[in-house]
Parts: sequence; structure tokens; C-alpha cells
Amino acid sequence: MKKKSKYTRAYSRLLIALREARKEAGMTQVEAGKKFGSHASFISKCESGERRVDVVELAQFCRLYSVSVQDLLERADIH
Repeated sequence: MKKKSKYTRAYSRLLIALREARKEAGMTQVEAGKKFGSHASFISKCESGERRVDVVELAQFCRLYSVSVQDLLERADIH
């Protein structure tokens, strides 16, 4: 039986855009975790969808990666 995703396609695209924004900012998960005040495992869980990112965290990630929330949503094709 095929396993059904617990997230929408749009949310999956958002996670991809978030990971790409981190990489474009030149950060590893370890570096991003430290700057976020957390650990690499937190970043990994957010990017993989194991942990759902809330709107406040999304804004913090965007600030950390120097990208606007609007730009990140556009990259994920969420309008």
C-alpha cells in the first residue's frame, strides 16, 4: 500500500525552497542551527517535514537566510 504524505504538495515545495534558501545563504545545517539558537537536528527535521514549521519560525528562517517571506513563498509557487 502506498504511504500517503501528511503534507500538501505546496508545503513540500515550501520545504524545498527553505532548504535551497539555506544553501544559497552558504550555511550548513549545523551553522543554521547555531544561528537559530538550536541544533542541526532541528534544521534537518524542519527541512525534511518531520517537524512542521510555524509562521513565526518561517519568518525567523527567512531573516536568517536574508530572504523575504514573500520571495520564499513565490519560490515555492505559493501565491
